[in-house]
Amino acid sequence: MEDLVLAGTHVRLEPLEHRHADGLVAAAGSDPSLYQWSPVPKDKSEAASYIETALSWKQAGTAVPFAIVRPSDGVALGSTRYFNLERWPWPQGHPSHGRSFPDACEIGYTWLARPAIRTAVNTEAKMLMLTHAFEAWLALRVCLHTDIRNERSRAAIEGIGGKFEGILRAHRMAADFIPRDSARYSILAPEWPAVKLRLRQRIERE
Repeated sequence: MEDLVLAGTHVRLEPLEHRHADGLVAAAGSDPSLYQWSPVPKDKSEAASYIETALSWKQAGTAVPFAIVRPSDGVALGSTRYFNLERWPWPQGHPSHGRSFPDACEIGYTWLARPAIRTAVNTEAKMLMLTHAFEAWLALRVCLHTDIRNERSRAAIEGIGGKFEGILRAHRMAADFIPRDSARYSILAPEWPAVKLRLRQRIERE
């Protein structure tokens, strides 16, 4: 998958690499209480494993992982990624046959250091990723899942216009190592203009 750099005013999303390990550990250590529902690397060994897993998914063509970086000084503020990249088997003769970009994807594995919480960083990161998915890849759907217990994350997804689709029971392993029920949300391509406007307004307020 391509190496992407998605740059905004408040944040830069750059390809996640092993050089980000120390920065991720520092970001995750800013307030460990934040990560009850999100797996984050607590030391350099865990960071190395976290990054290696992300890069193996990238190599397999199923994910595009990023370090979330502060543009002014390059400090790592967290991580996020596209994953579950879907390429649909469009039949020969269909206008979408032979597309090289994903038809649908998920945005997730997103976490931020305490100083970046409730700032424009997360909103702009989502804006950059959704813009690229819908306007460069021409994706038809972007999904977001979160632990059903994570009320803050659910409110944030709903706040940007994600449509609640339901609960996936025992969907994946939770950060506390139990089978996690996930709240599933999606944004469809026809909904993107309204979501984009909402995100812009939110960034201006933040």
